[in-house]
Amino acid sequence: MRKHKIDSRKISVSAMFLAIGWLLPFLSGQIPQVGNMLCLIHIPAILSGFLLGPWYGLFIGFLIPVSRSLIFGMPPLYPKAVCMAFEMAAYGCLAGGFYKALKKGKGLSETCVIYISLLLSMLGGRLVWGTAMFLCGVISVSPLTWKLFLTEAFVNAWPGILIQICLLPVLIKVMRHGWSE
Repeated sequence: MRKHKIDSRKISVSAMFLAIGWLLPFLSGQIPQVGNMLCLIHIPAILSGFLLGPWYGLFIGFLIPVSRSLIFGMPPLYPKAVCMAFEMAAYGCLAGGFYKALKKGKGLSETCVIYISLLLSMLGGRLVWGTAMFLCGVISVSPLTWKLFLTEAFVNAWPGILIQICLLPVLIKVMRHGWSE
């Protein structure tokens, strides 16, 4: 029989990331256009993958939009929160997985590993969101077109992408340093 060690520190940090995921979108003033541009809700999912690992990142990323929808009514549960749940689960899982895999390789600096993992997870998460939106569009009457996908995932989200590229590596390094002490 295999026993699993419960890491209370990881569970506590997971709860903190979940709470941050509920609260950060309030900074955008509950204006959907601003929230879609800044992508603040993505930050705790990505951080959880980097700091806690891919499985925690997947779980926290999936839970944030669905639980936020059920608690606060935003984002609307279907299709927005459902599609965001898959997108953010991908962010967390891919960030943690790429970071873990690239960290094992030799020759890459910590900063380089963080940036590569971040960029790949951001791209992967957007592709997962596009796939989820496409599948939801097949069921409903509003299909996702390539133009709409590119506009929503990249053009409208460029401020959030820029914030994540500038802010997250710094936060990851600071939090990883504090974690190891």
